[in-house]
Amino acid sequence: MTEPSGETAPEAVAPAEDVREEAAEAEEPGTAQEPDASDEPGPADGYEPADAPQDTDAAGAEGTDTPGAEGTDTPAAKAPEAAAELSDAQAEIAAQRELRARIEARKAEKDGPLASGAKLSGTAADLLAAVRAVEGGAASGGAFYEAPEPAPRRPAPEAAPAVTVRPPAPERAPAPAPGTTAAVREVLAKGGAPETLAGQVATTLGEGAAAALLDDPWQLLAVPGVRPEQADGFARALIGPACGPDDPRRTVALTAWLLERAALQGHTAQEIQAVRAGLAGHSVPDPQAAVEEAVAAGAVLVFQEEETAEEEPEGDEEPAEAVAEEPASPVLLGLDRYAMAEESLADALARLARTVTPTQWEGSELERAAGAHGLVLHTGGEASRAEPVALASAARERGLRTLVAVYTDDGRRALGAAGADAVTVAALLSGTAGPGRDEEGALALDLLVVLDAPQLDVETAAMLVESLPDGCRLVLSGDPGVLGAPGAGQVFTDVLAARVCPRIASRLPDPGPLGELVSGIGAGELNQVEAPGKEIVIVPVRDAGEAVHRTVQLVADSVPRAIGVPSEQTQVVTVGHGGSAGTRALNAALKQRLNPGPGRFGGYDIGDRVAYAQAPGRTVTGTVLSADAEGLRLRCGDAELLVPKDRVESALRHGWALTAHQAAGTRWPAVVAVLPGDAAGGLSRAWVYTAFGRAERHLSVVHGVDQALPRAVAEGVAPERTTRLRPLLEALLATPEE
Repeated sequence: MTEPSGETAPEAVAPAEDVREEAAEAEEPGTAQEPDASDEPGPADGYEPADAPQDTDAAGAEGTDTPGAEGTDTPAAKAPEAAAELSDAQAEIAAQRELRARIEARKAEKDGPLASGAKLSGTAADLLAAVRAVEGGAASGGAFYEAPEPAPRRPAPEAAPAVTVRPPAPERAPAPAPGTTAAVREVLAKGGAPETLAGQVATTLGEGAAAALLDDPWQLLAVPGVRPEQADGFARALIGPACGPDDPRRTVALTAWLLERAALQGHTAQEIQAVRAGLAGHSVPDPQAAVEEAVAAGAVLVFQEEETAEEEPEGDEEPAEAVAEEPASPVLLGLDRYAMAEESLADALARLARTVTPTQWEGSELERAAGAHGLVLHTGGEASRAEPVALASAARERGLRTLVAVYTDDGRRALGAAGADAVTVAALLSGTAGPGRDEEGALALDLLVVLDAPQLDVETAAMLVESLPDGCRLVLSGDPGVLGAPGAGQVFTDVLAARVCPRIASRLPDPGPLGELVSGIGAGELNQVEAPGKEIVIVPVRDAGEAVHRTVQLVADSVPRAIGVPSEQTQVVTVGHGGSAGTRALNAALKQRLNPGPGRFGGYDIGDRVAYAQAPGRTVTGTVLSADAEGLRLRCGDAELLVPKDRVESALRHGWALTAHQAAGTRWPAVVAVLPGDAAGGLSRAWVYTAFGRAERHLSVVHGVDQALPRAVAEGVAPERTTRLRPLLEALLATPEE
């Protein structure tokens, strides 16, 4: 790295006020940080800007603006205003339900007869006995479910059909009926909750939402952004003195809410002890009974994965009885949606691995592996993306129906001329791009190459892989060093760790000083890199106020003048949204310098740079072109997008500054990475690797964390996610010798 030149030397500024520290470590499920509104709908800089809680994305998930109830008299006084319509992501998922129907049918047979519990009866007793048996190590979670019959497999197509059926792009789901919303509004008013939540409650709970709330007020927790203390206040207003902390309705809703919060950090399941601790933190008097009640009610599922028995110790090293006391693996609790997605994904990956016809292909190591196997993994940095693209080109020459899918539209741009034939995963699943589907709903493909595979969450990956026909080859390619998917799961990491298919590591290094710096970070070393062309510049700062000042100066003046990259092609990346140098503070300062204005259109002006969450985990950056009665019109790359007026507040933010999670999957000519002193606890090797790797030509590091940066690179391991995909794959595809 190089020290700043005279053009970028820090200027003296008055010390800023102390920054309120935000917890950077992963919290227990009851207090887990949620993804930011740019990745999931939630309050943002909208029609009525208000102060929001500070947060970071250090725990492996973005911070979010969630309505807080501390210090308020009304139980949901700060709950977000509801959006009347479903998001684009929900519409896309709804369009895939027909494809997922066969998956659900396979899972429906999993509830088998179990030994009855002691205090309950019927199914509730069966489930209670299951929890206790699994937790005590007497049986595995899988023992309580009958193995589903394998779904009939489609024969591999011999030739491409003359015409493929392309389903129409899904339309946005209709808004709830006015009568439903009106009934919900009355119930909310009776319970002292903001009536503005009515639309969102009606959308979440359906036509019977009003009756459901009257019967179980804690169902309000199913609405994104509502916190337990708010739901408790709502329940007290409706139920009265009969409302207690051990109410079964409350404990069941809280258990599910804790698992949903954990999913926002990427977990598809949680250890039972962690869930109990979360329940205790919300004043549940008997967390053990609460978990049992949630399992008995079917709100959550219990799992314990099988493990290969280890050899018993010889001699007197350790008594056999002591070994038997501990269960083989942790007891996990999970929600049905993620359990079904992981099991469906494992089944689909195993199906592809088993149904391909091995063929001897000449060419690179990757080509030879793809010819012989149905599932192949490819790892490497930015330069290595050329290798799977070359594989796709060679496969087309062999007559195979081949497609390259990328995570973002920027990923297509980065491929250059080869990107013309690539599509985004979202467009492929929605049917707006790609080869279309056959009469059975399968994509008409013989080879699918997916770039940026670490950004796939488990539900998206399940839908994608289930859409591939038998005999189709799948190549998942990506950089394992970047931050994981914004949704639940760690698909690429789990499949790599399972070792059930070929793994081809690229030997193609990223070029230049930036490539050398980022490669070293991936290996745990923050190296001094020669940058004669000012490819890397370090700007030391003393406090957060100076960090904001220097960032604005870099974007508006120094980088355009010294590097030749204009402000509109320079992206600021910081650790979190809150704090004195988070995205909110930086975006406010950058707007004042680069595009000052009163925020005439819901807090935005023509020319503002924005980040638009088209769907949870899918953020695009663009510029505000105009505003009308329908909403704001944006220019995002080569496309024009409309942000409906009712989604401006929840789905739009100013975008001069992003978090690393938002920036993952996209690169810019110049990047300014901001590391204020209060961000030291939020740094990890994956964060630094991702943030610094977003730069193509130039990287400026606004450095205020002293030795925390090299320490994070050397030792900072990102919080692990609890998932089940790896053992599921190992059980399905393990070879006898393993």
